[in-house]
Amino acid sequence: MERERLTAELDVADVDDDTKQATEAPPSSFVVRIRRRLPDFARSVNLKYVRLGLVSGGLPVPSSWVPLLFAPPLLAYSLLARFSGVDTLHSLDLLLLTCAALLLAVYWLKRPRAVYLVEFACYKPCEEHAISKDGFLDMTRCTGFFNPEALEFQTKITRRSGLGDRTYLPPGIQARPPRLSMAEARAEAESVMFGCLDALFESTGIDPRRDVRVLIVNCSLFNPTPSLASMVVNRYRMREDIKSFNLGGMGCSAGLIAVDLARDMLQAHSNSNSYAVVLSTENITLNWYLGNDRSMLLSNCIFRMGGAAALLSNRRADAGRAKYRLLHTVRTHRGAAEEGFGCVYQREDDKGKVGVSLARELMSVAGDALKTNITTLGPLVLPLGEQLKFLRSLMMRRVVFRANNGLVRPYIPDFRRAFDHFCVHAGGRAVLDEVQRSLGLRDADMEPSRCTLHRFGNTSSSSLWYELSYAEAKGRVRRGHRVWQIGFGSGFKCNSAVWRALRDVPPLRAHDNGCGCNCNPWVDTVHAYPPKAYI
Repeated sequence: MERERLTAELDVADVDDDTKQATEAPPSSFVVRIRRRLPDFARSVNLKYVRLGLVSGGLPVPSSWVPLLFAPPLLAYSLLARFSGVDTLHSLDLLLLTCAALLLAVYWLKRPRAVYLVEFACYKPCEEHAISKDGFLDMTRCTGFFNPEALEFQTKITRRSGLGDRTYLPPGIQARPPRLSMAEARAEAESVMFGCLDALFESTGIDPRRDVRVLIVNCSLFNPTPSLASMVVNRYRMREDIKSFNLGGMGCSAGLIAVDLARDMLQAHSNSNSYAVVLSTENITLNWYLGNDRSMLLSNCIFRMGGAAALLSNRRADAGRAKYRLLHTVRTHRGAAEEGFGCVYQREDDKGKVGVSLARELMSVAGDALKTNITTLGPLVLPLGEQLKFLRSLMMRRVVFRANNGLVRPYIPDFRRAFDHFCVHAGGRAVLDEVQRSLGLRDADMEPSRCTLHRFGNTSSSSLWYELSYAEAKGRVRRGHRVWQIGFGSGFKCNSAVWRALRDVPPLRAHDNGCGCNCNPWVDTVHAYPPKAYI
């Protein structure tokens, strides 16, 4: 049971209240449910991922550090030659000073550029697209595509999903009968993408026709021709030499992949003093499942309409107005294992209906990917004291108690000492529960993720930005705070991004009407969160 990471839950069969009170007899039947959970991180730590984190953190000397290491000794030797009074050394004085200056200049030019997050904007759909849980269930019944068992399953999942009564679905899905066409899908994409981009450009004051040199759009399931990136370029008449990318099929973690790609592009010397726009969304009009396979019906119950756009910059002039600086990105891909590759899979059911299937092994695969990712990230972000405690327990486990290795549990670092805000992908209530348990986080740490799931549902890769918007709307982001964004996606992938706040972000108020409020979707509802109950 422990190897399979299973837990047993006992559910007593429903009994009529009047009958129970009359007979006062114990129930005659019960159901034992076996549920897969995330792995116990305390039981196994793979050292190769610790080394990977140290390598990416700069333990071995990178090529850009070599000049910095050689320049001080040469400079000291040249000064010694200047004041030693030995004639043979004076001849090397000028040469050594020149070499030291050249090495310092090379280091200055080769050092990686800082990448700043100037602003980001989340899309808030119109109220006409809002739908409650009862409205969603009524809509599924009226379509006529689902059998009674599928309707019962969707009812149970919807009631326990953690979504509230004010999420959003596109008009093509809410129509009766549904209008699941390419035209409706394009209309949804344009509404989401242009909605958050208009707010972003208005808030920052940049001209997309002149200033944006890098554009990255990620949408996993909808990839039309011309691409979504081309739709953005056409709408805003962007420059002809723009470097545009369209990422598809990468799941809910593609937003952080896009951020990592934008960082690499901005740190390239050919893109000095540039802006990059990262646009993350998911289109569900053409990916609404109309069959009765339970593994495919889950996505109908939790995915909702949404998107976000972020403006990144490598301009030193933006350091004063930017909100955050990007510190680290760590990407973990477990696609080499068949279990990880197939746990989130788009396919046809036995009736030929296309949908995204979520396998039973999803939680265990996500746990393995998360364990690898945080093991790699730990050496980059954890305080020295936490790392020393971990190394001490590792030494005891590997050397002192080698014969009884299973009796000594390694020390699991407290990531709350490394981060002030946690943005965990709002993939579902069960995912958030297990991540909280595995990482030992408090309810307050998970509040942005749970509130985002309740208010907007699972908006795929953009959910991380809705969560950060929540922390900003509450006025909790202060200068120097560090933010950890964790995304999960098909493949299977687990990606992390670490940001440091460069200034205080004031809280939102319901009567605010400034441009900045157009970027934050919580302006009219943040006062009502967190709710007394998420279900």
